[in-house]
Amino acid sequence: MSAGGIGILGVGILFVLLALRVPVAFAMFAVGFFGIAALDSLYSATSLLASEAFTLGTSPELVVIPLFILMGNVASISGMSRRLYDAAYAVIGHVRGGLASATVIGCGGFAALSGSSVASALTMGKVALSEMERFNYDPRLSTGVVAAGGTLGILIPPSTGFVIYAILTEQSIGRLFIAGILPGLLLLALFVTAITVICRLRPQMGPPGPARPVREKIAAIAGALPILGVIVASIGGIYAGLFSPIEAAAVGAGLVIALGALGRQLSLRQLWAAARDSVVTTATVMLILIGAHMISPFLALSHVPDMVGDLIAALGLGRTGTLLVILAIYMLLGCFLEGFAMLVLTLPIFFPVVTALGVDPIWFGVLVVLTLEMGLISPPVGINVFIVKSVAPQVALADIFRGVLPFWAMMLLAVGILIAFPGIALVLPNSMFG
Repeated sequence: MSAGGIGILGVGILFVLLALRVPVAFAMFAVGFFGIAALDSLYSATSLLASEAFTLGTSPELVVIPLFILMGNVASISGMSRRLYDAAYAVIGHVRGGLASATVIGCGGFAALSGSSVASALTMGKVALSEMERFNYDPRLSTGVVAAGGTLGILIPPSTGFVIYAILTEQSIGRLFIAGILPGLLLLALFVTAITVICRLRPQMGPPGPARPVREKIAAIAGALPILGVIVASIGGIYAGLFSPIEAAAVGAGLVIALGALGRQLSLRQLWAAARDSVVTTATVMLILIGAHMISPFLALSHVPDMVGDLIAALGLGRTGTLLVILAIYMLLGCFLEGFAMLVLTLPIFFPVVTALGVDPIWFGVLVVLTLEMGLISPPVGINVFIVKSVAPQVALADIFRGVLPFWAMMLLAVGILIAFPGIALVLPNSMFG
């Protein structure tokens, strides 16, 4: 069998393993290891497995992953994330749909602490769903808002998705973090716009909450200021050039732990639980990355990326047309695959194609991560939908999927806006890094 045939067979086996619910990391280990052994030698496969595991395990760039995960876990377990929601609720909760808008804003704030969509959806679901139920919000709107708002965790920096994209494509983590700021704010604004339109057309879906006295509003905002200060210190410090993304992660984690300890909201037991969860999550991400670095050489040896590139070039779609086709494939795969799995499986194939067309890799990274967000609420997988279902078991799964449809449309609109105006993603990193 030719190298190309072995490559196509390996990709097919990989998807079969994923369909059988084999963990992504182990599926990539198996296909990559035996694929390299078939195309080169068993010695090469064994040597690569050992070297890649050691290289990634000792990579200083990956320190940002456990530190930002720890920061988000501490913020969640100590109740700091609730303050973001309380502040937004105090300011806009009295308007029609205000609780839903406050939830989206709270998700955006928590995203800037955790970098995790699942954590954002789970945390804000526990905080906000009971409040919206108390004020008779339509379950489709309330659950849809939490599921969609949670997706901001993979776009608004710090983002684990950006870190993995940077490692796989050898791009700057700092540039990607900064590039995600304006698109993240754009998507947040589009979500709030969708809520406003829904509640204007169907007022019964989002009744107004009670008006808060000015004193309570000021107190709620003051309570959120320390958390907002952590966000500004970590992300703003990167933009200002005060420290690197690794240092920003350390500063953010240290400040959150210090705030929790000083405010007597973080016990040693809670800190241990947050650290343990961070280690488990980090180990999962590391296994996926090592697996990705096993399958990438296999795909290169089999020339699958070259074959895909030649196939797309033969279609004669041009730069924009090719980009649209690739993003459409990501949207389709998002219906069946988890986001990180899509990154590690597709980037070795698609990234050489887009760079050959002169597509800016930072801009492409933002577009890819945004399409990964769409997969988080796309049926039948839609992991954020299932997270919300676990928090609100009384709401039918079909109703949650109906609830996310307007926000999925807003994501699609955001992709279109970023394609039409790349500067939204590139103006901040270009001004910072030159």
